[in-house]
Amino acid sequence: SALQRASIKLCGLCVCAVVKGGEDKIKVTWGLNKSLPAGTDDKYKTIKVKLCYAPVSQKDRPWRKTVDHLNKDKTCQFKIVARPYAGNDSVEWTVEKDAPTGTYFVRVYAFDAMDGELGYGETTDAKKTTNLFQVEAISGRHATLDIVSICFSVFSVVSLFGFFYNEKRKGKAESK
Repeated sequence: SALQRASIKLCGLCVCAVVKGGEDKIKVTWGLNKSLPAGTDDKYKTIKVKLCYAPVSQKDRPWRKTVDHLNKDKTCQFKIVARPYAGNDSVEWTVEKDAPTGTYFVRVYAFDAMDGELGYGETTDAKKTTNLFQVEAISGRHATLDIVSICFSVFSVVSLFGFFYNEKRKGKAESK
């Protein structure tokens, strides 16, 4: 990629090893990489922070494929925040309920006034093997739903046997 990696330095990612969708929060802190000369960020106008799939969660899933062109890249599908660039900053974000179960990292992009990509930083290394975290998605099933489905199943079986018993009894009464 022509983008300058690590022009934005993620100073920290406060997150547990496993976060639950819709419940847990992650805190991302970022700023300009101090090894770069002063003024490097003069053209930075907007910062976009995104939740990205780690390679292990992309395997056998072409809809999550990494592509070098940002508009076609499917690695980072979840926007955490987009805001004007203000140097060092941070955001606390509740993981969305619809985020699929998987392994993730966070990436921060810097854009110019014309929405052109100038640089990025991420919470993982170049091979995307360190500082990864798991998101545990909501299953959509609750104990009450299981109990109600069992009750309806039992009711339907009992009703079926009751119907057959009643029909058999009527048949015997008519034959007499």
